[in-house]
Amino acid sequence: MAPGAWWEEPVHPLERAWVVIAAFIAVVFFSAMMLVWHALGQQNVRGRAYRVDPKAYQAEVERFVQQYRVGEEAGQPVVAPPPGSDVYMLAQRFRFYPILRLKAGERYVLHVASIDYLHGFSITQPHVWNLQLYPGYEWVLPFTPREPGTYHMACNDFCGVGHEMMLGKIVVER
Repeated sequence: MAPGAWWEEPVHPLERAWVVIAAFIAVVFFSAMMLVWHALGQQNVRGRAYRVDPKAYQAEVERFVQQYRVGEEAGQPVVAPPPGSDVYMLAQRFRFYPILRLKAGERYVLHVASIDYLHGFSITQPHVWNLQLYPGYEWVLPFTPREPGTYHMACNDFCGVGHEMMLGKIVVER
């Protein structure tokens, strides 16, 4: 037999069978792990997205701000809606608007949308959310802030020269 490359050697049928069995097991276990992670993982945001006119959404946010405004911080209005209500936030170059003041342990329905460009909506502590906000779509998310504190959010999709300053917050009180 002339010396040749190892990949030119014929594969024994038993070796071929073990490779197929190993690949099948890897696919089955990976799929099962992904299903379990999807069901039990805290990374999945459970909400819905709806088509919305950006100008109409901006007007709805302004009505919300006028109705529940309690103050101002660094030029941004601070709103404190009653527990159980719908709360609105918009993303716009280079800000999240308004600042929300919510009660810990109370359920809210958060509406958030971009009115101009693609933006990210990322809250890392104590909740872990990571959304992409497309202009013309509104995310509607049930939200129960459990721990008092300040929930900081950041835009994590590059939206222009002032992107690094695009921060927002939700203040949660007892």
